[in-house]
Amino acid sequence: MATKPLQLRCTSKSGQQVLTGLTLSSSVGEMMTKISELTKVKRDWIKIRTGYPPKVVELCDENNLLTCLPFRSGDTIIVEEDQSLERENKQKRIDNVIQTQSLQNQGMLMRKVVPANNSCLFTSIYSLMNDGELDLSCSPMMRELIAGVVLSDPQTFNQAFLGRSNSDYCKWIMDKESWGGGIEIAILSKYYGVEIDVVDTKSGRIDRFGEDQNYPERILVIYDGIHYDPLVLEPLIPGETVTTIFSTKEASILAQAMEIADEAKASRQFTDVSSFTLKCLICQKQLTGQTDAQQHAKTTEPSHIT
Repeated sequence: MATKPLQLRCTSKSGQQVLTGLTLSSSVGEMMTKISELTKVKRDWIKIRTGYPPKVVELCDENNLLTCLPFRSGDTIIVEEDQSLERENKQKRIDNVIQTQSLQNQGMLMRKVVPANNSCLFTSIYSLMNDGELDLSCSPMMRELIAGVVLSDPQTFNQAFLGRSNSDYCKWIMDKESWGGGIEIAILSKYYGVEIDVVDTKSGRIDRFGEDQNYPERILVIYDGIHYDPLVLEPLIPGETVTTIFSTKEASILAQAMEIADEAKASRQFTDVSSFTLKCLICQKQLTGQTDAQQHAKTTEPSHIT
């Protein structure tokens, strides 16, 4: 469970105060109760803005964890009083109950394991966008797609952004041994026109790529530090097809995803890439973490590090 403290600076009609007693594993409902107690604004009248310029935060299901909201410890939130929200919030709670029951009746969210072949991210996303089809031959095509996007926009995808030159990145991503990550997910989110949510089992958070684009649909992958797998809704009735794409209005699917992440974290099903230990078979040097290994690999063959 994500127990990292979440402290927010809260500005309201009562002045500026510090909201404490929350963690990323607290629920949206708990946060709303604490905000109401702190600001004296009725719970159902609370409207929250954050960022610059301040934008209204769309609050998800009150049962969801705070990982579904774009807050980080130290952020400032503006709390406003809007009496018109009371009826809307009551209806939203009713809709969420109906939605959760509907999803539970449809099936169970499950992790679909794909091979660990350095292309698991591409295999997972391709599978989700193609009704759950597992096609291990898809990765060269997806790597080429990403390289094409990067090559066509050198202004956006420059050395500062990529950590290497545009041309070097394109050569790197075409290598079947190279792993995909945040840059590649962001590109594929835009290409497919869907929000791609990465459920991180180590940190207990969900990173929502494309969230700012307000896409109507989302797909979910789960990440354990070195490997990605797709999350699919397996039907309760045998013979029916799996669901791989969900409406972004179905906030309850994120709660189900977090349950899977919490179970994985509790059973230590994740890899901390910053602290694992390796040894070079050539010089016998002990290496700590992914960064150390990558730096050392530049002076020797990567296959000699184990």
